[in-house]
Amino acid sequence: MPVKNQPSLPFHIQTVTARFIAPDGNSVDRPIEIRTNPITGRTSRITYSRSAETERGAEALRDPPADALDKTTCPFCTDRLAAQPPRIHTDLSQANRLRRGDSVLFPNLYPYGQYSAVSLIGQDHYVPIGRATAASYADSFINAAEYLRLIRRRDPDAVFMAVTQNHLPSAGGSLVHPHLQINADSVASTHHRLLIQRAQAHFDATGRLLLGDYLAREKETASRTIGATGPWEWVAAFAPDGFFEIWGILPGVTSFAAVTDADWLALAQGVCLAQKFYRSRNRNGYNLGLLLHEVPDSRLELRVVLVVRANYAPWARNDHTGFEVMLGDMATFTAPEDTAAQARPFWEASTPR
Repeated sequence: MPVKNQPSLPFHIQTVTARFIAPDGNSVDRPIEIRTNPITGRTSRITYSRSAETERGAEALRDPPADALDKTTCPFCTDRLAAQPPRIHTDLSQANRLRRGDSVLFPNLYPYGQYSAVSLIGQDHYVPIGRATAASYADSFINAAEYLRLIRRRDPDAVFMAVTQNHLPSAGGSLVHPHLQINADSVASTHHRLLIQRAQAHFDATGRLLLGDYLAREKETASRTIGATGPWEWVAAFAPDGFFEIWGILPGVTSFAAVTDADWLALAQGVCLAQKFYRSRNRNGYNLGLLLHEVPDSRLELRVVLVVRANYAPWARNDHTGFEVMLGDMATFTAPEDTAAQARPFWEASTPR
């Protein structure tokens, strides 16, 4: 297909100013940046003045409470793993569980969709953020990919797929035992619909893939680029939907079936580096998401998104306020350019000299 005229991918920033009289009587101007995400069109806000606030629960990295570390009731731990979690239905596979290294995959007892599974990340009950191994994550990702292959073979209509992680209860996790969640449906989620529509519209206008063009623009400026692990390119999100939001993009790849074991390991290496960066910021809760549209002519490239959540601590403030829930704009206080500058050394230290 010939390449059409390529419109510029918009990276819009608008600045508004809040003005008030401070307690000392002086007039104060507080700038707020409103950024528009070039991929989704959503807006988010960088409220720089909030960085001066004391963030209780994030002044130090704390261990989870003692009851969360109790392995005796955890259904994912070795002593209960054989009996407690459900087994894969024979309609999908003759293997009741999928195993890869120390990772075990089984159906989610409380499913989110038609096909819903859990893929354990190793056998340790609790792994502090920044202490996981890339090998354990790679095994879990590969297990997830095999489960999605089984679904693709069994049900060609279940094309809206996702791999996610809720790291600790502050990020929505019900158990501290590390695991990924896998979902596949014939009904698209809200974000699937939006991303697929935007990616297709960009392709129709340019003959090019949206995330690849986005990445090329980011590499031109380099202010938000972080580094690479294998073919995965890592950047700080221009208009973040969460705190310290980091993206890993696999340019040109639109199907998990094209991802090799080495690619999954490279993804795992990037996730572990992001964890180390989050640990350096005294953050222990985060979400991860990888959305897939598994059709032959998909225009949606693979992109993993990581966002920090409120800390899992005795006293912590949730990171979603009424502003995010009711207005729909995420409000953070760290510029993505600063996130990239702070995260970049972790990738640079991992690059062989």
